[in-house]
Amino acid sequence: MSAGEFRLPGRWSQPRPLETTPRVFRLSHLRKLRRCEQVAAVCFRIRKGRIEFLLVQTSGGRWIFPKGSAEAGLTNAQTAALEAYEEAGVHGRIEEASFARYVRRKAAESFEVTTSAYLCEVSRLDSPQEEDRNPSWFSPEKAKRRLREGRERDYASELERIIDRAVLRIGNLERPVSRKAS
Repeated sequence: MSAGEFRLPGRWSQPRPLETTPRVFRLSHLRKLRRCEQVAAVCFRIRKGRIEFLLVQTSGGRWIFPKGSAEAGLTNAQTAALEAYEEAGVHGRIEEASFARYVRRKAAESFEVTTSAYLCEVSRLDSPQEEDRNPSWFSPEKAKRRLREGRERDYASELERIIDRAVLRIGNLERPVSRKAS
């Protein structure tokens, strides 16, 4: 048998060529791929009967949800909770299932970043581990305005849609389940 072939025992003993060309990736390309899938914690609280969202500032001064890349050994929801803790000092309850996804197209680098959003009800805040994040509470309308600032229209619309979907989801969580009398 030649170096480019292998044989399986039994009736499947027909020689098959092995793949001889290894796939090679540039490290910079692999780093970009790692950033293509992210998770975000859409942190909220109910205060005086009104929903408020917690946003953090990026190093460039834009407002965003606490987010980051998936962590090995953690579920996406656990990673989102960890990002909320590190970036905003959040303690609370996070839903295990994502309630929405949003996409940011990075034209200059020709790739998309898809982010799965997880709803996180904040019970208390500590000081964030990451400096210069300035976690702040906003009404849904003000959060949408902050998320629009300095962003391309399509991406800003995606972020506004997340706030709208979160408001609907939170409203459904707050309503008691009606039971029919037997």
